[in-house]
Amino acid sequence: MRKLTYFIATTVDGFIGAPDGDADFMYAYADQEFLGHLIAEYPETIASAGRAHLGLTDAAPRRFDAVIMGRRTYEPGLKAGMTSPYGHFREQYVVSRSLTAAPAPDVRLISGDIAAHVRELKARDGLGIWLCGGADLAAQLADEIDEYVVKTYPVVVGTGMPMSRTGFGVRELELTGCTAFGGGQVVTSYGVKR
Repeated sequence: MRKLTYFIATTVDGFIGAPDGDADFMYAYADQEFLGHLIAEYPETIASAGRAHLGLTDAAPRRFDAVIMGRRTYEPGLKAGMTSPYGHFREQYVVSRSLTAAPAPDVRLISGDIAAHVRELKARDGLGIWLCGGADLAAQLADEIDEYVVKTYPVVVGTGMPMSRTGFGVRELELTGCTAFGGGQVVTSYGVKR
């Protein structure tokens, strides 16, 4: 069975973006060492435009072949003309109640019972499923997330968009990996205890 992994960037105080969701300030912490790690371990999580720039156009996926993102996560790329931000994935899904037609033929829109749809995806053959964001979608899928991979950047912002809007509830995790980098970034992996 495929796993749903919430692979997300956050500040030390647990925010994945500014109050409006903008996370561009985090790019300042993507130094060469850290970027090298992402390229080696998670090449498929780099958007198609970035892959071309980094010479990764033909890089095979290591962990994920499906991506699911919320409309607000998808929207900045869409506004910049990137209708298929992860065209190298076998499956791209955007969760939206407001979009009525997929902006690209290889992007599928989903709505309604998102958790049921994810359970269907998990039952299919393939690599893992990357939950790309954001806080509302993570809350809707809290019971379906099997793994968290948290990229923590060395910055505190005080307020913003949290990792999840789930509300209080204890969900036990098991540490499965931790890698620290010279620039202060840390990638921490946790499996969900069931």
